[in-house]
Amino acid sequence: MLALTQFFYLILTMPIRLLVRTKIVSDQHFDTAKEDSKKPIFYVVRHQSASDLLTLQSACKKLNLPDPLSEILINGKSFSRTLALEKPSKLFSRNKFKLLKEKSTPTNTTTAIEQGLALLEQHQLDDSLDVQLIPANLVWGRKPTIEKPNANIGTVLADQESPTLLRKFFIVLFLGRNAMVRFSKALSFRFIADKSGSDQAAAKKLLRVARFHFHRQTIAATGPRLMHRQQMFKALFANPSVKHAINEEIKNKNLDEIKVKKQALNMMDEIAGDYRESMVNVGARILHWLWNRLYSDIEVHNAGTVKDLAQDGHEIIYVPCHRSHMDYLLLTYIIYQQGLVAPRIAAGINLNFWPAGPIFRKAGAFFIRRSFRGNRLYSTIFREYLSLLFERGYSVKYYTEGGRSRTGKLLPAKTGMLAMTIQSLLRGVDRPLTLVPVYLGYEHVMEVGTYHKELSGSKKQGESIFGVFKAIKNLRNYGKGYVNFGEPININQFLTEQVPDWKNDIDPIDPKKPSWLSPQVNNLATEVMIAINKSVALNGVALIALILHASKNKALSKVELEAQLDFFLQMQKCAPYSEQLILPDVDGETLLSDAIKLNKVTVNKDSFGDIISLSESAALEMGYYRNNILHSFLLPSLICRILSKNAKIGLEDLQNQTVAIMMLVKNDFFLWQNKEDIKQQTQQVLDCLIEQSIAKKSKANFYSLTNDHAELTKAELMGECIDETLQRLTIISSLVCQLAPIAKKELEQKVVAIAKRLSVLNNINAPEFIDSKAQSALINEMKKQALIASNEEQLIIPNSTLDVLKSTVRNLVDISVLQSIAR
Repeated sequence: MLALTQFFYLILTMPIRLLVRTKIVSDQHFDTAKEDSKKPIFYVVRHQSASDLLTLQSACKKLNLPDPLSEILINGKSFSRTLALEKPSKLFSRNKFKLLKEKSTPTNTTTAIEQGLALLEQHQLDDSLDVQLIPANLVWGRKPTIEKPNANIGTVLADQESPTLLRKFFIVLFLGRNAMVRFSKALSFRFIADKSGSDQAAAKKLLRVARFHFHRQTIAATGPRLMHRQQMFKALFANPSVKHAINEEIKNKNLDEIKVKKQALNMMDEIAGDYRESMVNVGARILHWLWNRLYSDIEVHNAGTVKDLAQDGHEIIYVPCHRSHMDYLLLTYIIYQQGLVAPRIAAGINLNFWPAGPIFRKAGAFFIRRSFRGNRLYSTIFREYLSLLFERGYSVKYYTEGGRSRTGKLLPAKTGMLAMTIQSLLRGVDRPLTLVPVYLGYEHVMEVGTYHKELSGSKKQGESIFGVFKAIKNLRNYGKGYVNFGEPININQFLTEQVPDWKNDIDPIDPKKPSWLSPQVNNLATEVMIAINKSVALNGVALIALILHASKNKALSKVELEAQLDFFLQMQKCAPYSEQLILPDVDGETLLSDAIKLNKVTVNKDSFGDIISLSESAALEMGYYRNNILHSFLLPSLICRILSKNAKIGLEDLQNQTVAIMMLVKNDFFLWQNKEDIKQQTQQVLDCLIEQSIAKKSKANFYSLTNDHAELTKAELMGECIDETLQRLTIISSLVCQLAPIAKKELEQKVVAIAKRLSVLNNINAPEFIDSKAQSALINEMKKQALIASNEEQLIIPNSTLDVLKSTVRNLVDISVLQSIAR
């Protein structure tokens, strides 16, 4: 590098340090200790700009990557580490149209092609050489371009592909404190040379791909062009469906046109968001401080999948589970921190209170009423507003459960938003709509105490500013939070598989409601909930809750609890619930130590050691966290229960029992496995138990538990995790056989009555155990699987297959349960 250039960079270093605050996003972990000596690292950037390169230099230093301003020797030849695609535009340049007309060479071209060609040629000369090219995209500000004519200075500055030196000065001055450097996965020059050759065409192709990559990445970070609220209202009023709904309202209710349009405008104003990047940026800074106060760590997994979707031009719809009001803030914050634009969030109208409502609206929230029933004008406006968001390319986030889960289990999906999403496709949205299920987990949910009061009959309290202040006042360490992005569901592909001719129903003006819509929406909703549960992130608090709730008197010695934690973790390592499941990377001792620090358990000391237990209030709270992960242990728990209740059992018989019970509770727990998956996982669990000397296999191919007391205790305790589910199945199957024919409503009442009695006798404090809706869902599933039927009087009667299930489950529950049912 020339001495003059070095001096220039040296002078700029201090101003850049003062003016620039950089968010670093890396799509790959770069281990320079292993790679740098064998695989030389180079960078490709958009602009040959001193401010860009100095900012990149600072980011590389933080990631322990080589200095982008340095040079490197390859086979005795010196190379600059950085390839720049464009030079800054000149302050006074010739007319662009004249350049095009004369076919002159643009003045902002760099030597990147020559550098790329020279590196490719070195790979032809040296077979052992493998240069790694890291695309580094510098984004100054996250402000999207805006369609409003009087756009502000930040918008004008940000909307520049190759800014002049003067404009770059103002960009750094005004946007430097919100800069982002995103490092993409390294490209192998060896792979490029072997696949595409080492000529100039290959070098040009490489840089053309890099330029397109940077463009798509920048759009993913800033979002598409921003449409002002008033423009949205005009577009909605011009929408044929909204026009028709307004005319129907005027005609059917005999109202004045001006009055109806004013009413429609008020609805639009109530619904529509008012996205401001400045609010999102300020919110991100505040939330960064908040998360450091609230959580010891936020673990994020599989974010790369979402980044790839955004760069491939998908319309992303985030569909997370709903545990807490923190969900709104946490997920949006994580998405923004991953270098993606904050989504537009469907929020309940109950959150539209001052001052939170206006703040949420400017952060991208749009508000939705709890019910549309009987209000066609509102439902039409909301549906078309959602379609408009999709058409414009804005990512969206909504909660399919409709509200926060009070029990910790996933709630059955509300299908309204999904139906409107599919209807948007029927209006002719020409980009792929992709659902991204998201599992959100916490070691502490601050609303759990309120949830139990509501489940006990207390009136649900509305949200207010006082509730916000109360939450802030009680800030303390809540352990870890978990954000796990699940396997995406492409709606276009889903419909093509389920309804091959669905595109025939597309109508850009007035799409009808096809006959297949409702059943496919229901199928899609189930797929979403299953995908969320597949992405479960296990944590120490939830595992301890699961184990202690399964133990007698909800207490274990510290040594026993640590051993059980290690056993439960090992089970998921050997026979994982799903490929998307996330496991803690520490042992049981560490998990228990962290839970004690969070005051989740009671520790009593005696002469024999520590005893870990749950108080009555803690048991209620911990039941919530247990339900977050219970579904992932149902199968190993069932297998352990069957083995503990049978001296020996053959593989086929064991598999038949697991399949029968798991398929019955599949919809209740949103399980992903089919019959063959259950059989395969059953074998994996058995192999895991044998490997740990907990189970054994005889020469006659019968399975049984070992006689070792300590190992036997592990299996028996894991078998207790499914006890409540087995009790519910036993109650229903026994009552149907005893009381049939019986009306469904009467059956549900008697099932709930016995469940309440058992909850007292067996100290079961799980609200879902005595929930009438949960019992009704199991009865419906039994009917669906032809275990029970309805006679001509619509009374429930048993089918012959119910006797097999009844015999199976009665063998798996304690005698005291059977006696309570008999009485």
